[in-house]
Amino acid sequence: MKTSQFRHHFSVPKHADGSEKIYFCGNSLGLMPTEAREAVEKELNRWADLGVDGHFHGNPEWLGYHRILEPTLARLAGAKPVEICAMGTLTTNLHLGMISFYRPEGKRKKILMEQGSFPSDRYAVVSQLELHGFDPEQDLIELTPDEYGLIDDDRVVETIQAHAEELALVLWPGVQYSSGQYFDLGRICLASREAGIPIGLDLAHAIGNVPLELHEWAPDFAVWCSYKYLNAGPGAVAGFFVAERHACFDGPRLAGWWGHDESSRFVMEPDFKPATGAEGWQISGAPIFNLAALAGSLQVYEQAAIASLQEAETDLTASLIEQLDSDNGPVHVVTPTDPARRGCQVSMRLRSGRSQGRALFERLSEAGVVGDWREPDIIRIAPTPMYNTQNEVDRVADMIKRWA
Repeated sequence: MKTSQFRHHFSVPKHADGSEKIYFCGNSLGLMPTEAREAVEKELNRWADLGVDGHFHGNPEWLGYHRILEPTLARLAGAKPVEICAMGTLTTNLHLGMISFYRPEGKRKKILMEQGSFPSDRYAVVSQLELHGFDPEQDLIELTPDEYGLIDDDRVVETIQAHAEELALVLWPGVQYSSGQYFDLGRICLASREAGIPIGLDLAHAIGNVPLELHEWAPDFAVWCSYKYLNAGPGAVAGFFVAERHACFDGPRLAGWWGHDESSRFVMEPDFKPATGAEGWQISGAPIFNLAALAGSLQVYEQAAIASLQEAETDLTASLIEQLDSDNGPVHVVTPTDPARRGCQVSMRLRSGRSQGRALFERLSEAGVVGDWREPDIIRIAPTPMYNTQNEVDRVADMIKRWA
C-alpha cells in the first residue's frame, strides 16, 4: 500500500481558513470513510422499505449481519471467524470477558495489569475485584513503567512468573495508549498460559494498527474498539475474541438472548443455549447501524489488502521520529523507535516541562494540527498512512522544531 493512496476515501475536517486540517488523531478517533456513510444510509433505506422484515429478508439479513464483517476482522485480528464477533462496547466486552475468565480461587485471586492503563480498564478491573469482595489495594498488581514511560517485556514475563501462585488473571494492552509501546503479546500470552493463569488483552490501540496473531497467541479473551484505526465512528460497535479452545464454553457468563444459538433464538425458550464461539457472549440485539458503519469502513481495509498499518510502504511514524528525536533537542520521544515495538503513534514530551508542552500543543491546535494531549505532559501524534501524507509529517515536524 502506498502512503495516502486511500486518502480520497476519507473526509478531512476543515481549518478556519477553509484548508484541510492536518489530522493526526486516528489513535483517538479515525476519520470518516465515504463507505461508512454509504453503508449506514443503505440500512436506513432498508429499514424504511422493510421494517421488521429486515431481520430475515434482504442482503444481508440483519439477523446475521455481523458475519459479513468476519473475514476482514479475522484477518486484522489474526483469528478464526469462530473466535471473533463484532459486538458491544469496549468496556462492556471487557467485563464480559472477566466475568467468564476471572475466577479467583484460594490464593489465586489477584489481577496483573500495567500502571497507567487507560482509566476505563482500571475502573473495570477494580470493580471486578470489589464484586468478588476483594481489596484492590491488596489484590491489584500494577507493573510500573520505567523513567521513560515504558515497560520491558522481560519485566512482564518475570512478574507473571514471580506471582504465578497468586494471580487469577493477567490483563494486558496490545499497544499502551499513552506511550504507544507495542508489547510482545505472543511471549506474554505464552508466559501466562505456562503459569496456568488466564489472560485477556485490550487491543483498542492495536487492532488495524499493528500485526496481530490472536489464534496463534491464544489469549483466553481479547477486546477492542472500532473507532480508532478501524475508522467506524464515535461509539462504534466493538470487538470480542475468545480462543477456539473455549468455543463450547461451559463456564459462567452474562447471558443475553442474542448470544443464544441462532437456530432456536426466536423459539423464546426459557433456558439459555449459547451460540458456539465468541457469538455466545452477545447480549442484546445487534446494533445494525453501528455494524453498517464498521462494514463500510472495513471496505477500505479490504481494498488495501493489509492486516495492519505497519504494512504501509512508507513508515510515516519513523519519519516523524527521525526528524524530532535527538539527545540534545527539546523533544523527548517516549514511543519506542524500533518499528517492532510501536505502531502509528508518536508520544512525546518537551524537556522544558509540562507548561511549555501544553503551550506547544495549543499552538499546534491553533495552526490546524489535530493531535491530542494526555496528562501529565504527553503530546500524541498519530501519522496514519491510510490517509496522512509525508508532506503533513514534514510540516508538523518543522512546526514542532521551531516552536518547542
